[in-house]
Amino acid sequence: MSPQREHPFYPRLLGTTAGGGKEVLCREDYLMIRIRRRDGVQIKDIAEELGVHPKTVSRALRRGDAPSGRRRARGSVLDPYRWKVDELTGANVWNGKVILRELQALGYTGSYTVLNDYLRPARRARRAQGRATVRFETGPGAQLQHDWGELWVPVGGVQRKVFFAVNTLGYSRRFHVMAAFSQDAEHTYESLVRAFAHFGGVARSVLVDNQRSAVLEHRPGGEVRFNERFLDLAGHYGFTPRACRPYRARTKGKTERMVRYVKEHFFVRYRAFESMAHLNALLLAWLTEEADRRVHGTHGEVVIERFATEAPALSPLPAVPWDTSYRETRIVAWDGYIEVRGNRYSVPAHLCGQMLAVRIGLDDSLRVFDPRGTIVARHHLRSPLQGWQSVPGHHAPLWQQACAVEHRDLAVYEEAARWS
Repeated sequence: MSPQREHPFYPRLLGTTAGGGKEVLCREDYLMIRIRRRDGVQIKDIAEELGVHPKTVSRALRRGDAPSGRRRARGSVLDPYRWKVDELTGANVWNGKVILRELQALGYTGSYTVLNDYLRPARRARRAQGRATVRFETGPGAQLQHDWGELWVPVGGVQRKVFFAVNTLGYSRRFHVMAAFSQDAEHTYESLVRAFAHFGGVARSVLVDNQRSAVLEHRPGGEVRFNERFLDLAGHYGFTPRACRPYRARTKGKTERMVRYVKEHFFVRYRAFESMAHLNALLLAWLTEEADRRVHGTHGEVVIERFATEAPALSPLPAVPWDTSYRETRIVAWDGYIEVRGNRYSVPAHLCGQMLAVRIGLDDSLRVFDPRGTIVARHHLRSPLQGWQSVPGHHAPLWQQACAVEHRDLAVYEEAARWS
């Protein structure tokens, strides 16, 4: 088997389409280039894996970022008929000759070989689904698996649905848990950021399910299209993103077992919580006191002791944690306020009428940026019942303008009175 087929980005990194066309570098390719170059791989070898010229790799490294778009791939004669192929395979029709006759009846003029090349990855994935699952062990620092669990528990005296993200190191089985009232993209990224900090390092790859916060598209046997922000997170921490094969979630069984472990141990021991902060504080204490000290049934070692041999293999943390805030935009009203989640917050008066970037932290912090990317206002989100939030000095120019009174001679008013 060739080296590139063993790479986690395969077949994406080959840059080929069903019709044999080539693609230029995308964000996944650029991320791989950074990681492979960091590991000491030569530029010409990286280029060979990608199927591009070494100068293309060199330009990507000099640019320091992924290209903003993709060049259109050369089309295939099969493209207009893929919907029919997918429709037939979805109906469990896999005989290539039968599918070919159906396509020819619709006007398809291509060869059987092109059709068979398109069917081959899906057939391979279909066969794999029927095979018995074999436990796959990873080396120290090689992989972290991510998954979500959920259940209903009392929080602050109210029965609430609580989501909890479990991030498990594949070698030692040490894991981190973060609870939240949402499992959206921002909380997914926050759980990974906290897990890396908890472990004191970063695994070389992160395996996720095909959730929208990480994976936008992943067809059976086809390429993976990752979420742009998830790729930014991967680039910041230097890990390779990987996605489970569709309908094959067992490939991240380590974390799924940890989800069950958390439900059957932590949420049996602790059944009610004062707040989400209280819940997460108990989780961290439980991880240290119980989960880290258990003897794992697979490798037979105390988890925290086995982690001691894995920790040196983790990549170092970046100097600054990745920002997991919600990213939105707002237009400043004529009175120098922006509206965020039902309340209004002041910004400097000279920005009235402008479109500003807003970042809302998971801790309810609010930062406002001007068009140059400079922070111009900081607030903490408040209930509308607490009133508008203002910073002294933001609107001083507006008040000066509103309170300015033109001084006139009294003779002006006497003359106006005579004419009236």
